[in-house]
Amino acid sequence: MARELTVGIGGLGAIGLKIARSLDNGLIPGLRLGAVSARDHDKARRNLAGLTAMPNITTLAGLSETCDVIVECAPAAVFSDIADAAVAAGRIFIPASVGALLPRMDLVDKAGETGARIIVPTGALIGLDAVRAAAEGEVESVTLKTRKPPNGLKGAPHLVENAISVDGLTEPKLVFEGTARAGAIGFPANVNVAAALSLAGIGPDRTTLQIWADPGVDRNMHTITVEADSARFTMSIENIPSEENPKTGKITALSMLATLRRLTAPLVSGT
Repeated sequence: MARELTVGIGGLGAIGLKIARSLDNGLIPGLRLGAVSARDHDKARRNLAGLTAMPNITTLAGLSETCDVIVECAPAAVFSDIADAAVAAGRIFIPASVGALLPRMDLVDKAGETGARIIVPTGALIGLDAVRAAAEGEVESVTLKTRKPPNGLKGAPHLVENAISVDGLTEPKLVFEGTARAGAIGFPANVNVAAALSLAGIGPDRTTLQIWADPGVDRNMHTITVEADSARFTMSIENIPSEENPKTGKITALSMLATLRRLTAPLVSGT
């Protein structure tokens, strides 16, 4: 029987707590919750009070000292604190803040030296297996159109820096159009999906992104359109926002769990 892997979770928001509770309940065979990191240790203990076994509470970098798999679901501002330590220690690193990975592609080269693996989850998107397959051939274009309730976009750096208001909208408003790389910088809490899509396909500088603030929707909506020599396809998904954080879809945490399950599952379906 394969060795049990220990999981360290960086961040205990909506995603981190969901993962912690699922691991504690034994829902993923072969994986065990080993440690968590949070800014407020006392609050973390209260949030984890219902667990069967209380994990070690440590620093962001400290997760990699004892755990085999490091799951990052913290604010993008502390991404490097978790990622650098995980890659240096040769761990399996699964980031939720995929947009923060784009300017840190040096981590991929470092992982090749240390034996670490960086596994990007699909997150709140759809069909990355088809995009990966198409990218083995010739891809002409990949476009992502995102529609979100205006409140889910408020405070994004791109809106603030360009004095773009999403208050009181009565019809959809295009607030960004450009590359996935630029979108990840301008909307770090909103479009990790664009970064994940670009890494699965033709890269962040060739992937086109549109972001709409739409008062007529109550879900985060993403539509991918791909033109390739092997296929032409369009895929759409409507995600229910998390109650804890409207900028994050409920399916994001479930995607992280599915990614973890693939690490030890005897059968894996999908590219």
